Amino acid sequence: MLEPEASGPRPEPPIPVQPSILVRGLTKRFGQHVAVDDLSLAVMPGEFFGFLGPNGAGKTTTIRMLVGLLRADAGQVVIAGRDLATDPLGLKGTIGLLPDELNLYERLTAREFIEFAGTMYGLDPDAVRSRTDELLGLMELEEHAGKLIVDYSAGMKKKTAMAAALIHNPRVLFMDEPFEGIDAVSSRALRQVLDRLRGRGVTVFFSSHILDLAERLCTRIAIIHLGRLRAVGTLSELQAAAGLPDEARLEDVFLALVGAPPDKGDLSWTA
Repeated sequence: MLEPEASGPRPEPPIPVQPSILVRGLTKRFGQHVAVDDLSLAVMPGEFFGFLGPNGAGKTTTIRMLVGLLRADAGQVVIAGRDLATDPLGLKGTIGLLPDELNLYERLTAREFIEFAGTMYGLDPDAVRSRTDELLGLMELEEHAGKLIVDYSAGMKKKTAMAAALIHNPRVLFMDEPFEGIDAVSSRALRQVLDRLRGRGVTVFFSSHILDLAERLCTRIAIIHLGRLRAVGTLSELQAAAGLPDEARLEDVFLALVGAPPDKGDLSWTA
């Protein structure tokens, strides 16, 4: 006997969440060297996604391809629903980039540089001014906004570049070694900004050599070595992939997955 149908409207099925970053078969060669080899991954909205690997693993090459600064030999990149191959300008309008090499116009002041970035993104002049004021405050640069960037410390330069990357309210932020070469105060300021961005649903994709920091910040992590993806997941998923116990630190997991030799203890010096 059939049960009577329940009265009232039926609940709507959940709307599937689309990845903020979708990469399929991404490949890049330099001559005979394969820098990135058939890389595929998906990053969901609001994630703080770590992209880790040894020197020369292909991290920077991958980021440059994802943001359209380097042409891939094969593969597909879709960011915030925009396909890099068919809508490169639309894609670039949805992302921000803090590169490993900042390349700032150091004869401008911080205010001038951030406003220049906003103008390049086509923002309304009033929006550029208000957003610049907001970002200078967020980066704790108000007192130095009128100084030339050439006279800034490394941390101040990095915060200026970060402000320029955020002027247009990007949905996805790419960061290549954002904490390299800056002091603890600037590092904390950048982390606080990233926490606010994640609270607003911004997806953060970053590479770093600072594994302790990645372990604290990241919701998921991908590990790349010799151009190939070795593992991706939460820390517990990476521990399982490496065959390590739950208490293993990210450093131990990383070294196991990239095939680093075991620690041999103290050096034995001979006369």
